[in-house]
Amino acid sequence: MDILETDAYDRRQRRNTSCALLVSLLPFFLSAGVFFYLWTPDSPASIMSAGVKSAPILLLAAAVLSWNGGRSVLGVVGGLVFSAVGDCCLVWPELFLHGMGAFAVAHLLYSITFLSSRYATYASSSFWTRSLYLILFTVGGGFYIYMYPFLQKAPNSEILLPAVGVYIVLIVLMGSLAIRTRNVATLLGSLSFMVSDLSLAVQVFKATAPMEHGHTVVMVTYYLAQLLIAVGDVNAVENKDDLSKWKRS
Repeated sequence: MDILETDAYDRRQRRNTSCALLVSLLPFFLSAGVFFYLWTPDSPASIMSAGVKSAPILLLAAAVLSWNGGRSVLGVVGGLVFSAVGDCCLVWPELFLHGMGAFAVAHLLYSITFLSSRYATYASSSFWTRSLYLILFTVGGGFYIYMYPFLQKAPNSEILLPAVGVYIVLIVLMGSLAIRTRNVATLLGSLSFMVSDLSLAVQVFKATAPMEHGHTVVMVTYYLAQLLIAVGDVNAVENKDDLSKWKRS
């Protein structure tokens, strides 16, 4: 094949891959739609509500596993599974710390994944990259300072104060490592995750006036974050496989 034929073939392959990925994500979209249809602000905590809430994330994990195989078990797939555990825990307010712990493990697994060889990392010497790092760490530190007096008033404050601090460090670390990947979906997913967590925190610890659609903001940005991180991981594996085939040819 000449160059034009090869380029057309590559475009068809990418288009077919995108369509197949979209089809594999349909269960996630449908289950997320079911969650928003069934959820109401006064929904009682139950095993059923926990299952409906965590189902989209588990289906997303299954989709990534079907595409990447075992390569993502200790990465994005593992992070999604721990996120689903966190979703279940947060249904019951008394399990908030357990849920936060599960999400902390998820952020750690995502961070490890972003350091893996399948993500093409770049030197972090540009002005814009350094600026993004600075913004992330400033937002993280500033948010903890802002939340500190509200955390002091919460039950179990002696545990919450250091726990929230560690959690903020982990999610900022995840966002920073996402910047290094230069993967747009991965970066946007990490930033959306931060928005979701910050929105949840100010509502849980009553650091702001009640928000009319506060829970919707949290869940929309959360599901979007997980979707983008999952898609970014699939693309990273596909791109690496394509590069390997090109080098062997």
